[in-house]
Amino acid sequence: MNILLVFSETGAGHRSAAVAISAALHDASGGTVKCEFLDILQTTGFPLLRDAPGIYDQFSTRLLPFYNLLFRLTNGSWQINQLSRLVFWWSQFQLVRAILTTRPHLVVSTHPLVQRLVNGVRQTYDLSFRFVTVVTDLATIHAAWCDPDVDQCLVPTNEAGGAIRRLGMPPHKMQFTGFPVHPKFARSVHTQVSARRELGVAEDVFTILVTSGGVGSGRMDELVLDLEQRGADQQLLVVTGKNRALYEKLRLRCRGARTHIYGFVDNMDVLMAASDIVITKAGPGTLMEALVMRRPVLLTTAVGLQEEGNIDFVKAHQVGFSCPTMERMMEAVQALTDRQRYAETVARLADAVPRDGAAQIARMLLGPEWGGKSQ
Repeated sequence: MNILLVFSETGAGHRSAAVAISAALHDASGGTVKCEFLDILQTTGFPLLRDAPGIYDQFSTRLLPFYNLLFRLTNGSWQINQLSRLVFWWSQFQLVRAILTTRPHLVVSTHPLVQRLVNGVRQTYDLSFRFVTVVTDLATIHAAWCDPDVDQCLVPTNEAGGAIRRLGMPPHKMQFTGFPVHPKFARSVHTQVSARRELGVAEDVFTILVTSGGVGSGRMDELVLDLEQRGADQQLLVVTGKNRALYEKLRLRCRGARTHIYGFVDNMDVLMAASDIVITKAGPGTLMEALVMRRPVLLTTAVGLQEEGNIDFVKAHQVGFSCPTMERMMEAVQALTDRQRYAETVARLADAVPRDGAAQIARMLLGPEWGGKSQ
C-alpha cells in the first residue's frame, strides 16, 4: 500500500504531523506500508506559494500583522475556492506529475491549503486514490481546512470538530482521532531522573523547558535571560530550533551553570521527559507533544490568528497558563513550583488529550475501506 503525505513546510508543525503519521503507519503495519512526502505548495511553482516556507518564517517573526490580515481576507469558502482554482489552473500539470510519480492508493493532507489542489487533480484526471484530511489546528479553523469533497476529515479536538462542521463538512465524513504526535512521545520509557541523566543535567532541580518552534520565533532571548535572572534555583533547557543567531546569542549571554542551550533537536521527547513544565508559543505541535507527555504548558504568544484558539484550549482545559507578559510568566512558574498546584494540573492532563492520536489515525487509514487490512 502506497500512502502519499502532503503538506507545506510553513513552520515545522505540518511536516512533523506527517512524519508522526508515517511512523505510526510503520508501527501498525509492521513496515509493509510505503509512505512518501510531498510539499504541495513548493510543487505548484506558483509565485509566492513556491517560496511559502521562507515567506512564512519572515511573516511569523517580522510581519505578523500582515500575516493576520491575509488570514482574515482569505478565511471564507468563496475566497479559498477562487484562489485554489487560480493556483490549480497554473500548476495542475506539475501537481499531477508529482502525485502520479508515487502512484498512491491513499493521499493524506496535514496542511489547510492543499485540500482543493489534491481534489482538483483527482477529479480532473479521474484518479482513484482516496483522500483524507488530518486537521492540525486545535480550535481556530481556517476555511481552507474544510473541503467537503475529501473522503474523510480527522479532527484533533472537539473544538476543531465543531468548527469544521460549522464550515460545512458533512458529519458522516468526520472522525475524532486526537492530534498526530509522534509515537515516541506516548511510548517514552524515560523517568524524569533517567532523562536528566541522559542529558547530563542536574537531576534534583525544578526544570523548565523553553522552546519556540522550529524557527525560534518570538522574544525568546529576553524570556530566557529573565528566567535565568529571576529563577536562580531552577534549571533551564532552551531549544532555539533552526535560529542559529539566537543560539549563538544565548550561548554568549547566558551565564547560569544550570542553563543549557540547544539548537535544532531530534530528542524533544527526552527533553520533555526531563522537564517539569514546558514554555512554548501556542503552536499546536509542541503544545500537544507536551500534553501527551503530561507536562503543564505556559504559552508565550500566538504566532498568527490560527494559534489563538490554542491558548483558549489550554485555558478551557486548565492544563497550563497563558503568559503574554514576563510578570504573568513568573507568576505561573511560581504557581507550578507549588507541589499541590502542580499535581492538580498534571491530574487534569490525564483526560485532556488522547496520547495515541497518531496511532488512532494509522489504524483508521489501514482499515479495509481505505485499501489496507484491518489491524
